[in-house]
Amino acid sequence: MRTEDLLSTPPDLPVPVDDGAADHLPGTPMPPLALHGTDGRDHRLDDPDGPPTIVFAYPRTGRPGEDPPGGLEAWDAIPGARGCTPQVCAYRDHHAELTALGGRVFGLSTQDTAYQQEAAERLGIQYPLLSDERLELATALDLPRWDHLGTTLLKRQALLIRGGWIERVIYPVFPSDSDAPLAVAWLRETAPSGSGPTG
Repeated sequence: MRTEDLLSTPPDLPVPVDDGAADHLPGTPMPPLALHGTDGRDHRLDDPDGPPTIVFAYPRTGRPGEDPPGGLEAWDAIPGARGCTPQVCAYRDHHAELTALGGRVFGLSTQDTAYQQEAAERLGIQYPLLSDERLELATALDLPRWDHLGTTLLKRQALLIRGGWIERVIYPVFPSDSDAPLAVAWLRETAPSGSGPTG
């Protein structure tokens, strides 16, 4: 794929439908798992004293010059598959606002850390991308996912976590960059009075 194709989405992509695969997640505690991040650290998401946390999951980021598995036409025909780079970049662009509101952000995919690291560096990502290549978190929470040519991929979703529990889920996410502003709105709704940016 060309770089400009990674950064944009066609206007005629199929729209994913809510299949109910995330209905069980709100009110669920995060499991005591550590996932490795592109910052070189292991991160746990079950800390009851941790800050409000957004974990947005995406199928897979691509690389310039490489088509997705099965080819671009087949990939674009899968509802919710295309648009991972715009989603990652939307959180990059909203990161300052999210952290000013007291939140922290993680991206999540089943790609390995080395693959994620290339994307993080190329796109200038300030937050860690977490690897669930062994499907530990996906299995523990039964996250919405699908198999594509022998690889398990996460469907696009965002877990809004408070006190180690999933408070809200954004699913399905479409367009792919639409959940970052919704995460900002969630933090604004729940921020203590007087906190956060002004003006």
